[in-house]
Amino acid sequence: MLSAQRTVRHSNPISAEFHLVFMKTQNKNISHSGFTLVELLVVIAIIAVLASAGFYAGASAMQRARQVTAQATATSVVNAIEQFYSEYSALPDPASDGTDADTQFDTKIGNGVKLLNILAGLETGTEIQNEKKVRFLTLKEAKGGKRDGVVFSASGDRIESLFDPWGEPYYIVLDYDYSERLNVAPQGSSATNLNGRRAAVYSLGTDTPAEAKRNTLVKTW
Repeated sequence: MLSAQRTVRHSNPISAEFHLVFMKTQNKNISHSGFTLVELLVVIAIIAVLASAGFYAGASAMQRARQVTAQATATSVVNAIEQFYSEYSALPDPASDGTDADTQFDTKIGNGVKLLNILAGLETGTEIQNEKKVRFLTLKEAKGGKRDGVVFSASGDRIESLFDPWGEPYYIVLDYDYSERLNVAPQGSSATNLNGRRAAVYSLGTDTPAEAKRNTLVKTW
């Protein structure tokens, strides 16, 4: 009888201690089985920061790609004008008015478009300046109608306009007094005097002309 009581007395503390340890372990596992509200908010904030950084990087890369494309097109137009000059010893004059002042054209309408057709050997009418029909200028067709390229007529035999990657025209300045000095005054930027040049081409580098600034310009000088 005494032996049995001793066994009970010695077994109770061990059992109680085991039960306490088991409950602590169980409670510990339960308390860390999921995210707390604070942890969840932290994760959401991190994801938002990463998404924002990725969006900025993507937009920056896209802008840079557009600038490179616009630069290539503007340079192609200048090269075509220089080749025309080498061939005919004169600058193409879409107005045919014999002006002797620096003149700016845009490639959306009017004489700027006529200038493109002269350089591409696609001009029509009685006064043909590119008599040999030399194709000094070759450009890709615009995307979506009015972005990053040439818009051709329905028959495909005439240029109707040329747009930059932002859907705006290019601007062409020609040295009709043959001084090889150009005065160029892009919108949103101060005037610039260029020496040793017969032609200069630029894009505003934005789809909103009012937001054009010196650092958005894509230019050939």
